[in-house]
Amino acid sequence: MSFPISAATMTPAGIQPKGLLARRRLVVATLNLVTYVGLLAWLTSILGNQGWSAIDVLIFICFAIAAPWSVVGIWNALIGLWLLHGRRDPRRIVAPFAYAGDMETPIVARTAILMTLRNEDPARAFARLETTILSLAATGHDAKFSYFILSDTNDAIVALQEERRFADLKRRHPHMAERLFYRRRTSNEGFKAGNVRDFCERWGRDFEFMLPLDADSVMSGKTICRMVRMGQAFPKLGILQSLVVGAPTKSGFARIFQFGMRHGMRPYTMGSAWWAGDCGPFWGHNALVRIAPFRDHCHLPLIPGKPPLGGQILSHDQVEAVLMRRAGFECRVLPEETGSYEDNPPTLLEFTRRDLRWCQGNMQYWALIGMKGIEPMSRFQLVWAILMFIGIPASTLLIGLAALKPFDGESLILFPADSALGLYAAFLGMYLAPKLAGFLDIALSPDGLARYGGPLRFAGGVIGELFFSFLLGAATTLRTSLFMIGLLFGRSVIWSGQARDAHALSWSSAIAGLWPQMIFGLFLYALAALHAPSLIFWSAPLTLGYLLAVPFAVLTSRESFGHFLEKTGLCAIPEDLAAPPVLTMLETIAANQDDSI
Repeated sequence: MSFPISAATMTPAGIQPKGLLARRRLVVATLNLVTYVGLLAWLTSILGNQGWSAIDVLIFICFAIAAPWSVVGIWNALIGLWLLHGRRDPRRIVAPFAYAGDMETPIVARTAILMTLRNEDPARAFARLETTILSLAATGHDAKFSYFILSDTNDAIVALQEERRFADLKRRHPHMAERLFYRRRTSNEGFKAGNVRDFCERWGRDFEFMLPLDADSVMSGKTICRMVRMGQAFPKLGILQSLVVGAPTKSGFARIFQFGMRHGMRPYTMGSAWWAGDCGPFWGHNALVRIAPFRDHCHLPLIPGKPPLGGQILSHDQVEAVLMRRAGFECRVLPEETGSYEDNPPTLLEFTRRDLRWCQGNMQYWALIGMKGIEPMSRFQLVWAILMFIGIPASTLLIGLAALKPFDGESLILFPADSALGLYAAFLGMYLAPKLAGFLDIALSPDGLARYGGPLRFAGGVIGELFFSFLLGAATTLRTSLFMIGLLFGRSVIWSGQARDAHALSWSSAIAGLWPQMIFGLFLYALAALHAPSLIFWSAPLTLGYLLAVPFAVLTSRESFGHFLEKTGLCAIPEDLAAPPVLTMLETIAANQDDSI
């Protein structure tokens, strides 16, 4: 005998039973807790072998802070890999709402496509917006969409270029001129979140949904229509985040980075969505947002105190997801690689500049953890966003303390070196788990290797990317660690435009930005050479990047390096080998732009 399912037992949009998600979260919590406690017990047996020195205590504390990110990462990756290759229909299990996007239901909801700008290159931004516009027009449903360029640009020359680009866009598409809007604010109040809020208050009542795009975003019309159909089918679906992947690039740095990110993201996102469910992420762009609850319930609070940790929130997206869920609307991620693209930073320095802004914004979440009425899962996500960056200086300090360990007076003969190497290898494995799971996912998928240029090219890309990721990790973590120390003394980032196109770094600019890494690397290797030369070899995956930070940054920014990767097909993504129509269209539009504007 079956009984009807009560609405009270379902998530707000009626997508999944609450009990099902509760059981999944219990399983994940148990797996993570057991793994974490096991690692701490293992480390205790190593450090306590000859009693506890001050360095031992500090190593234990740093490891305890740094380990959670890797522990959660390995289980998300393993769960995602199990879903992708151990279950018949993983999408139905993780995202049962997605079926609504496959149905050819009429699109009746009005949607505003927003592109937010601040001192960006107008030519490349307008090319991406126009590509999205034309891709939507090709679906036959574009009458339900309007397009807004929301500028916070304060550079007069760039602002003039924006106005000219917008006038040219309207001239070339007169049939949709009444659905094209350009607005420039004279202040940057609230940063990007304030820009979007201004739209909601001025125009939001005219639309059911908005779809924010960054200056480097492009989406296919088919994907946008699918997402709108999902939103129409579930009125309590507040935010639907697409899985954003990197677009083909001329930058060697970005090409290798997004090759690894592409694979690490797929199983990881599938695994995390399996248990996060209705409390999913929001990345601030390439996502469908229901305007009314966003406008009424997702107004960002001002953090008490002065900047950098007080005042207006920099990393707004996760807070908005938490507030949307508190308002009784679900936040979901669509864990599919489907027509949603962005550009990744083209150089190491641009990459770290973006990370520092996220870091400062996430550190502001300390004041929000105690917000009333938010879901336990949402509260965890705020904590998790903090731990993402708190773990970075802990890991950096852990490496420095490990170099000092031979000097703490304990006998090297009695030290359990084999056990320590085993723990070190396990930790490296957890660090790489999302990437390794992603590589295995491609190898197990039908035609997966062929989509990446065949087994040899894919294997070469995997080896190169793993080496790249270790060098990148060392170079970026120290810079973030130093920045976090600076936050305590009032250091802050500046919200401005980003350099998104491939360009070469000079040796002088690389040295100016990365000299602390070189000094730290020399310090570590000098200590090892004095007392434990074998550490030079064993620590290389985590420490070599400090010494090589400057040449690494310069080499990966070189145009010749990008050409080499492109010519050999190394670290190619499927879109490099078979460009989808929306990216082919973008290339054509960008090539035919009027440079005189």
